[in-house]
Amino acid sequence: MSNLQEGLNTLAPARLQGIRRGIEKESLRATPAGVLALTPHPTALGSALAHPNITTDYSESQLELITGVHASVEQCLEELTQVHQFVYRALGDELMWVSSMPCTLPADETIPIGRYGASNVGRAKSVYRMGLAHRYGRRMQTISGIHYNWSLPGVSDAEYFGLIRNFRRHAFLLLYLFGASPAACSSFVTGRKHELQTLTTGTVYMPYGTSLRMGRLGYQSDAQASLAVSYNSLEGYAASLHEALTQPYPAYEAIGIVNPGGEYNQLATSLLQIENEFYGTIRPKRVIRPGERPLHALRERGVEYVEVRLMDLDPFVPIGIKAQTIRFLDVFLLHCLLSGSPQDSPQEIAALGRNQHRTAAYGRDPAVLLERDGREVKLTTWGAEIVEQCGPIAAMLDQVHKTTDYGDALRAAQALLENPDMLPSARVLSAMAREHQNAFSAFTLAQSEQAKSKLLKLPYGGSLHARMEAVVQQSVADQKAVEAADALPFEQYRQQYISPERLGLGQAAVAPALAAV
Repeated sequence: MSNLQEGLNTLAPARLQGIRRGIEKESLRATPAGVLALTPHPTALGSALAHPNITTDYSESQLELITGVHASVEQCLEELTQVHQFVYRALGDELMWVSSMPCTLPADETIPIGRYGASNVGRAKSVYRMGLAHRYGRRMQTISGIHYNWSLPGVSDAEYFGLIRNFRRHAFLLLYLFGASPAACSSFVTGRKHELQTLTTGTVYMPYGTSLRMGRLGYQSDAQASLAVSYNSLEGYAASLHEALTQPYPAYEAIGIVNPGGEYNQLATSLLQIENEFYGTIRPKRVIRPGERPLHALRERGVEYVEVRLMDLDPFVPIGIKAQTIRFLDVFLLHCLLSGSPQDSPQEIAALGRNQHRTAAYGRDPAVLLERDGREVKLTTWGAEIVEQCGPIAAMLDQVHKTTDYGDALRAAQALLENPDMLPSARVLSAMAREHQNAFSAFTLAQSEQAKSKLLKLPYGGSLHARMEAVVQQSVADQKAVEAADALPFEQYRQQYISPERLGLGQAAVAPALAAV
């Protein structure tokens, strides 16, 4: 009997019903002309520092909408939809840009960095973002996506890390099936070296691309490429991050902490300022306590859930992701958890990076080959094997939930492997050609307008609005309370926040006055 089947046999229905999920979805605010909105975060949405469901990601113009934790796919998407409905009523004529690749961008230095008020933690959030601007440029940070948070009861740290290793091995399949960013506005690449081809004036693309967001132009960093983080154990992973968070990095030392005018350039001169700067396709996570560093939380209390970070926004779906995609992710993550997961090695980590770039840039090319165990294999052949192995998992989930939805999600994936013209990335290029003279911005603007119109037409009751409004008011009060409670000068706060002692390994690592950046 295979590892997978043995693992499946140990999963009682109650455990499968215990799967929990949540979504974080980023979207740029754009003007009716499809240009980045340079307006501040709308006051009607409350405090970006303290609102539990509505904040900003990198830029003041980049909304991040967050759901709570849900036992059902439908409830999760219902909450995400309701948050969208509320947000759209506060946006006036602005739109939420429905593509992962950004709308027309202004000059790099005029992209506004998120602002979070006068508190130390609010200032630290902005300084961290200024550091990202110095290190990677602001344009890279305007790429948006969906993060999917997932947990199953009774999974040990070692099992979560086994899941993560397998996820990284098989992540190409998610980029292939759900990548939806084969093209971009040429304002994104102005003045940068890149491999993209010009499709038409104002639009660059890769003819066989699936997800430019996850390719060489997306969330990449030459500095971080030197970080061969291993996922063989929590201890090894934590040690890799600890070093990146504490060792000075010469190029970032040259930037300095404070500029000659007395303004902060970055939080720290280490390779990573804070944990969130590490760009992985999946991360082990734990909810942090007030003032606690994420690495300390992991070391002290172990992995609570995983955060899947490689999903593009689906421009054909008003809220960016559909139920069928989430169900496929549930099956896929269980497959990663239940399959045998050998230890990774530096050679494999390097090969996985090459597979990711190849799939992102050339995934729909019928001849594309990936590296597996030192040999080359066709992407679609390997993908079909994984989908086939997922069959028993989908069947069990269908049985537990008395549905056929999980099997349907698997059959849809199988159809996409057999017919690449149906992939979201292919549909984007086809719609651009058919209706918008191959223009990325015109296509995405039309889809964004359609999404806004659909969301505003959905039923929206007064009680829902009142509930949302109450959270806004509370968030404003909470921010004022944080600002009033500050006692430390910012420089002292910064030094305490980034001190190595607060990263765990047994020290008393929580300072109550500090909060997560």
